[in-house]
Amino acid sequence: MARGNKVHINLVFIGHVDHGKSTTVGRLLYDSGNVDEATMRKLTEEAKNLGKAGFEFAFVMDKLKEERERGVTIDLAHKRFETDKYYFTIIDAPGHKDFVKNMITGAAQADAGVLVVAANDGVMAQTKEHVFLARTLGVNQLIISVNKMDMKGYDQKVFESVKAEVEKLLKTIGYVPEKIQFVPTAAFPGTNIAKKQDKMAWYKGPTLLEAINNLLPPDKPTQLPLRLPIQDVYNITGIGVVPVGRVETGIMKVGDKVIIVPGREGKGVHGEVKTIEMHHEQMAQAEPGDNVGFSVKGIGKKDIARGDVLGPESNVPSVATEFTAQMIVLNHPTVITVGYTPVFHVHTAQVACQVTEITKKLNPATGETLQEKPDFIKNGDAAIVKIKPIQPLCIEKQKEIPQMARFAVRDSGATVAAGMCIDLVKKQF
Repeated sequence: MARGNKVHINLVFIGHVDHGKSTTVGRLLYDSGNVDEATMRKLTEEAKNLGKAGFEFAFVMDKLKEERERGVTIDLAHKRFETDKYYFTIIDAPGHKDFVKNMITGAAQADAGVLVVAANDGVMAQTKEHVFLARTLGVNQLIISVNKMDMKGYDQKVFESVKAEVEKLLKTIGYVPEKIQFVPTAAFPGTNIAKKQDKMAWYKGPTLLEAINNLLPPDKPTQLPLRLPIQDVYNITGIGVVPVGRVETGIMKVGDKVIIVPGREGKGVHGEVKTIEMHHEQMAQAEPGDNVGFSVKGIGKKDIARGDVLGPESNVPSVATEFTAQMIVLNHPTVITVGYTPVFHVHTAQVACQVTEITKKLNPATGETLQEKPDFIKNGDAAIVKIKPIQPLCIEKQKEIPQMARFAVRDSGATVAAGMCIDLVKKQF
């Protein structure tokens, strides 16, 4: 399937565990002709043999053996699919609590999201956490799939009540419900995913596939300096070191002189881009939103790692020795005080950082100052804080490169806060 000149959109599927995300994605790919009959037959067979009949559509995305045996999505799966209008990379993000950190990486790469909410459960704890993260990480377009309608007899009242519940949640965090498409679906039987159905004659709106096709193309920040956070580094026989990541801003061209920071020694590593490829096709350049693998002359496997950021030699990505952030506390068991040192997730980096000062507490809705230098902040509070990374960390100011400014804060298995960098002290190279 040629990409042609279709606009590329990264689409993340999010939602509470067992609400049917993977099944929705599998069904979507199958019904839209992006997965063939033979593959589907094999997966159905395999699902039966593992005593997981009913999981065959989920298996399209859940490729890891362990995931198939446990029936949960662990890592992010990427799959491409096309409509007449767009070329999508689907990111199926785990809903399971232990896996939220992978979900953060997924959402940070997404242009738009589909939130799957089961009609029989409605809004759950993780539905809230995922929506909040999506918002903080800059996923501006959402579609809500109210799934498992078959378990509720395709009842319009059930759909309306779940819709109202989700709208209330969306409003509290700054999404505009009027701009959001709500679609009633039943992914396992395939109702209203890619095919029109007769089970819900009361519903006149789009199928999930049509709703996805209604998304607006994302802005491509090509005018900003090149920033590409490294996701993985592979060593490929005959080619050498191949870093993989998604271009956040700017354009990367073959022949570019680049620097990757902080790098192993914390001094930055210089190189020249030799090749770029996406979905096994060679490209002369990569743009924002492209998930690419590339080879760089002059860089060894041990020189760079996940969380490093590539930029042009003429505009080195910022490595912060400390930074100032605007942050919202989402879910902390007690309170956050000076000295608190959780793990910050910024693009693909995960670095422990210490809160060195709580400068002021803000009204989360208006941003006005409520209190200077409070002793602590707790759930629901917004604040300006000073942060010191324990090791070098790449982050940019919100007003300069917003795509590289957002972060989530995690502690003992939960997302406790989220925010963005508004100022920083740069390490000099």
